[in-house]
Amino acid sequence: MKIIIAPDSFKGSLSALDVAEAIKLGVEEVFPQATIIKIPMADGGEGTVQCLVDATSGEIRKEKVYGPLGEKVLASYGILGDKKTAVIEMAEASGITLIPKKKRNPLITTTYGTGQLIKAALDQGCEKMVIGIGGSATNDGGAGMAQALGARLLDKEDQEIGFGGRELKRIERIDLSSIDPRIKSTQVLVASDVTNPLCGPRGASYVYGPQKGATAEMVEELDQALNHFARIIKRDLGKDISEIPGAGAAGGLGAGLIAFLNAELRPGVEVVIEAVRLEEALKDADLVITGEGKVDSQTVYGKVPVGVAKVAKRYKIPVLAIAALIGDGAELVYQHGIDHLIKISEPPVKLTDPKTKKIGLIKNRIKDFLINR
Repeated sequence: MKIIIAPDSFKGSLSALDVAEAIKLGVEEVFPQATIIKIPMADGGEGTVQCLVDATSGEIRKEKVYGPLGEKVLASYGILGDKKTAVIEMAEASGITLIPKKKRNPLITTTYGTGQLIKAALDQGCEKMVIGIGGSATNDGGAGMAQALGARLLDKEDQEIGFGGRELKRIERIDLSSIDPRIKSTQVLVASDVTNPLCGPRGASYVYGPQKGATAEMVEELDQALNHFARIIKRDLGKDISEIPGAGAAGGLGAGLIAFLNAELRPGVEVVIEAVRLEEALKDADLVITGEGKVDSQTVYGKVPVGVAKVAKRYKIPVLAIAALIGDGAELVYQHGIDHLIKISEPPVKLTDPKTKKIGLIKNRIKDFLINR
């Protein structure tokens, strides 16, 4: 038998690699002669860097960059096993968890540090970037990111604007003569499940601004600033980013990545599936085992188990999913390629339980299921 193990992390509890190893231990006790391939997965959000590094035998790098308020932070990014692909989570440099709640203010937060991570990856010789853009503290349309890579965003006195979403309304012209030339030959894939446009009632400022600390007045100011930025980009760069689905992701970083890096926005799990070459690995498999911490009605919307199942079903391979918790609407996954769904234990495993206990519970549940089937 050939069995592919491709779970997401159990967030806050076990990494995707930990979960995969636990499942493997259970499978081995039932099918000791099986060929077992572990492929840790993610959906483009938290844990994507570690997942892709683990899945490709890559390595984690660290870089001191500017955080969202301009302070120095030590941010991690990954270089995949091919040595040519970088994986970056913008939240490492520009994320909301880097700011205490009382200090959150999208008028002044910047994506400059995310641009510094991109530059660091270019300095390592990377020719492809996978960028996850969830969990941002910013609303600057990716302006800071572009500045870190050499773009000049100039005011009416031909001076560089400052950091933050409020500054965008001061831009009079964009000068790309000094932008890093390596960008032109770099493929950039953005992992994001957000479909919001840049501006308007469904845009970055109105939908996501309040959770980043914006008041109603700030939301209106930020939306107007992004509108102005979009007009300048259309005039100076010839790119209309205002209505592109997903342009509003991460406070408009999606738009900035499209405008300045010619990025392609894709559903997160699809980007990860491609990066880890999942389809190639499972073509001749007999069983695929996936999972995530909680399976419920949201699992069918771009989450790992259903993403993995869709690929497996192209080859008519049965799919087993395991979860720590099963919530309302979990039965919907049976309409999306998952054949069996099992829960680890009753009562549910706790976040405070030791790691060894969690791994043991997963191993035993998988073992029991396979024996009884």
